[in-house]
Amino acid sequence: MNLAKGYWGSRSKVYTVAKNTVEKGLQYAYRDRKTKKREFRALWIQRINAGARQHGISYSQLMGKLTAKEIGLNRKVLADLAMNHPDAFKAVIDAVK
Repeated sequence: MNLAKGYWGSRSKVYTVAKNTVEKGLQYAYRDRKTKKREFRALWIQRINAGARQHGISYSQLMGKLTAKEIGLNRKVLADLAMNHPDAFKAVIDAVK
């Protein structure tokens, strides 16, 4: 019942309804923890691709060249550079060209 605190009506007052609601909520939480990772990776890829194309290179070419040159920047960092530090992102692209 403590987990059902804040729910509306019988969802927080009637034990069986509260139990079902809480179980379903926990299922959603488990599922969406996985979905969150997927969605952020897709967002990072879009941002990297947009930044890379401004410098005349596609996302796949950039990632292939980063791997070949053994530059160990992950997608999260690359996306942050592309969005917030375009000069540093350009330096990374120039390093792989």
